[in-house]
Amino acid sequence: MKASVFIQTNHKQITGAIVAEHALRRYSSNNDKFDVQIMDTRDYPFFAAREGQEYLRDGVKRTWMNDDLQSFTPTRFMPPKLMGYEGRAVVIDPDIFAVTDIWELLSRDMHGKAIMCRMRSGPKGLIDKCMASSVMLLDCAQLTHWDAHKKFEAMFDFTQDYQPWICLKEEDRNTLDFFEPEWNDFDKFTLQTKMLHTTRRKTQPWKTGLPTDWRPAERFRLFPPAAWVMRARRKLFGEYAFLGNYKQHPDHNQEVFFFGLLKECVEQGKVTEEFLRNEMAQNHVRHDALEILAKTPDLPPAPLHPLTAISQAA
Repeated sequence: MKASVFIQTNHKQITGAIVAEHALRRYSSNNDKFDVQIMDTRDYPFFAAREGQEYLRDGVKRTWMNDDLQSFTPTRFMPPKLMGYEGRAVVIDPDIFAVTDIWELLSRDMHGKAIMCRMRSGPKGLIDKCMASSVMLLDCAQLTHWDAHKKFEAMFDFTQDYQPWICLKEEDRNTLDFFEPEWNDFDKFTLQTKMLHTTRRKTQPWKTGLPTDWRPAERFRLFPPAAWVMRARRKLFGEYAFLGNYKQHPDHNQEVFFFGLLKECVEQGKVTEEFLRNEMAQNHVRHDALEILAKTPDLPPAPLHPLTAISQAA
């Protein structure tokens, strides 16, 4: 079976993407059965071509900024076409780190479905019924209607809204199914976690202390006046004004796990200190990253769960 894992990223999240690829390979005993490909927005010119132009998002016109932390999200829908609409693909965000063998997901019985994922958490999942496309298992042969470039362009003539697209609301519900939430564990790290998603952007472990560089939503269903305030803030003072800094992750274990993986990337030459210093200079990686790495304990060898050693060290 043709199989591949695709990691989305842009220039701001490339460190996370490299670590994510390392985690996939580290915890798999089936590395000969699948490929891993990093999809960097810089490799697809249609993103840069739309810089500064208005697009439709959640019924509101926003300005497309490739410098936004999550400008990579439309690439989630590129894998079927990149696979020639054949085989299986898993697509993940660059802030998702495997703790088990991804082949278990790639090779599972999809019961004839085209897409497997989980629901979003909070109001987006409970009220909006938004599905989390941040991790998807895809049967590419059933997704010949997916053309990310065309959908992306349609956002700029306002015939396509970003939000229902990213939430999979436009897919035939009969073609979707759900996998266990542990395959996309939202800032939850337990012995049952299969892939850790540091989804709360404000506390991503490699960003602590940096100025916020992502744009919050401007539609709040539970309290609409909040959206008016956010929109006024952006128009009067700029995209990132008054948004503060990244905070330390409340779960120290998640920080230790990430830096344990990053430490191995440095030791194996997948990441150099020069690269990290350059990322720190651009405010893509926290400025004390090298000091954190020097204090980070080694992770136990795979397939042992990292929490075993982390909890003992604590």
